[in-house]
Amino acid sequence: MAKYLKTDSVIGEVVEQLCAPESYQGVYHQPSFGSPMPSIELLHDIVERLRSVLFPGFFKEPFITPQNMAYFVGSKLEKVRRELTRQVERGFCFACEKDVQSCSMDCTERAERVANNFLLTLPRVRHLLATDVQAAFAGDPAAKNPGETIFCYPSIRAMTNHRIAHELHELGVPLIPRIIAEMAHSETGIDIHPGATIGESFFIDHGTGTVIGETCIIGRNVRLYQGVTLGAKSFPKGENGHLVKGIPRHPIVEDNVTIYSGATILGRITIGQGAVIGGNVWVVDDVSPGSKVYSNR
Repeated sequence: MAKYLKTDSVIGEVVEQLCAPESYQGVYHQPSFGSPMPSIELLHDIVERLRSVLFPGFFKEPFITPQNMAYFVGSKLEKVRRELTRQVERGFCFACEKDVQSCSMDCTERAERVANNFLLTLPRVRHLLATDVQAAFAGDPAAKNPGETIFCYPSIRAMTNHRIAHELHELGVPLIPRIIAEMAHSETGIDIHPGATIGESFFIDHGTGTVIGETCIIGRNVRLYQGVTLGAKSFPKGENGHLVKGIPRHPIVEDNVTIYSGATILGRITIGQGAVIGGNVWVVDDVSPGSKVYSNR
């Protein structure tokens, strides 16, 4: 039967080609020490549990009172801690280069520490998100109340994922933060790398098509509109011809800056405090504090 499939069947021919080592080189992942890849479905569940804790009464569990909140939050966080530990361990194993025994012990212990340390960041994460909610409400005359921005606005959904992903990124977790960021990207059209540092009271109005790069630093009370790109101008290569990773290459946006729709801001430049960048402009040089940059067309 196998011979028949190999010589006469379309499926057999395709299988033979797809299983040739030269075919799958660069696109095949062999699980390290039998550890599976992180689960996108379970990470989605973790994020949704965290969303319901950070904004109690808005998602999944609508009947939260001050009297039952401690039970609700505690039960959700225990599930998050347990499952996040497993997913982070898978992320560590994915990137691990140690031998089987060292990886097994080290990745498990690191994952447990990371999960606990991550939970300790949640009060700060909620504080930051509360300022984002107020910025969205204050900055959009169409918003009837802050709750509407929590429940409906893509900016708040994307920033919730980002603030979660950023804390995991800062704790040195591989792969998982990027998965969480890409969940929000798929759902909202807002693409924020988990490495980007974003201050309080941040709001992206509408949001679709906004891109914020890995090494961006954004201050307090910054407002972007749809289609803004905070990107890199160039990608230097090392002696081996590969792109140099991790170098600062994205803009610094200082406090109280407004950037209108379609603006493209590239490179490690500084947009000074209180500056206003008009729509559809291309900026590759520093902008002085308080300046206004508009298109000449």
